[in-house]
Formats: sequence, structure tokens, C-alpha cells
Amino acid sequence: MRVAALYDVHGNLPALEAVLAEVEGEEIDEIVFGGDLTWGPQPHETLELVRSVENTSFVRGNADREPDDWERSCLSEEEVAFLQGQAPTVELDGILFCHATPRSDDEVVTPATPDERLAEILAGVEQRIVVAGHTHMQQDRVVSGIRFVNAGSVGLPYEGEVAAFWALLVDGEPELRRTPLDRERIVELFEQSRWPRADEFLHERLLRPASREEATKVLEGRARAIFVTPSD
Repeated sequence: MRVAALYDVHGNLPALEAVLAEVEGEEIDEIVFGGDLTWGPQPHETLELVRSVENTSFVRGNADREPDDWERSCLSEEEVAFLQGQAPTVELDGILFCHATPRSDDEVVTPATPDERLAEILAGVEQRIVVAGHTHMQQDRVVSGIRFVNAGSVGLPYEGEVAAFWALLVDGEPELRRTPLDRERIVELFEQSRWPRADEFLHERLLRPASREEATKVLEGRARAIFVTPSD
């Protein structure tokens, strides 16, 4: 089975279009949209495109669970209900897809998360592979016999470059992918958007994207502040 995992689109329509164009040539059996679809400059247009794609499964992200006022102003009640109504996890071909971790849609796992902590997070998972997103950085590691894969972010990656990141799984074997983007189209979209944070995200996040090291430092600090286990 060939599965494309597309996570954290964040309303970035040109990035989504670029990835879907590449996916078309991959003879995909199923596309899993892994959450946080619409929080960004083009909520309605992004969701409309996503829902037009055939052979799809959806995982609810933290931003889908609680759309902010901007998202709600752009989406119909039915569209909000669609986002909120998706399952927190989906299993396909023996692979567990979740947004952040199997137990939470906003828990932080970065490349710097210790193996011991990740093993505790994955305790009780029966599947051999877990695919997640949320932290917008790709990773692929094995802990306690479970392969943990972060597909990366289509619309707002923390990879130090202007591109879209996703994952392809062929018969359970993950392959991390990167799709080049049209920089001018991204700029045009964000400049024309009414999204209140468009200028901030364009100039401080997309055109000058955070490196993996910078993002990891911030996210790991946040993780220790929020998710404190008895063993910490």
C-alpha cells in the first residue's frame, strides 16, 4: 500500500497544490491529512481543495479541534464541524497516524526528545509505525521497537528553507519527502490574505524560516514546561 502523509498545511494553498501535484505521480492508494489544515491565510480554499481529493483519511489536529476566530469567520458551520469531527488517530496498513502523539494532539516530540521520554509517550501502542506531525520538523527514529516518523509540515515547516515537507509510506516503509515551492506565489498569497497574522508569518516564518536547531530549542523548552511526567 502506498500512503502519502500530508500534515500541518496551515491554510497555505500554493504549498498544498504543489505537494498534491507531486503526489499525483506516485500512484498513491490513500492520502492521510494529519491535522491543522486551515489555521492560516486561506482556510476555506484549503479545506475545499482537500475535500475534493479522492481516497483520503483525516486526523484531527489541535487547531482543527479549536478553530480560532479567524478560521471561524472564513468557514461555514458545516466546515467547522467537519474539522472538529475527525478522529484523533487513524490506522492504515498497520500504521498509526496521529497529529502530535497517540495520546495527545498537542504534545511535543522533537529530534532532541530523549528516547526514554518518547518510549513513555508510545507505551501501549500496538502498531509498528507511528506517523505524526505538529512540530513541523521531519524525523525518523526507532524507540522500543516502534518507528516514530514525523512527516513534517506542508505549509509552515521549521526546516530552514522555503519548501513543503511530507512523507510517503510504501508497504510500511517511510520515505521523507521535500517539494520545492514557488516563492513568488507564496508571497502573493500572504500579501493578499486578510489573515491578521499574514505579514508576521510571511516575513518572520516563511521567508526567513526557522532552522531545525532554533525550533527544537523553543519547542523542547515548551514541552518540559507543559508535559511534566512523574519521572522528570
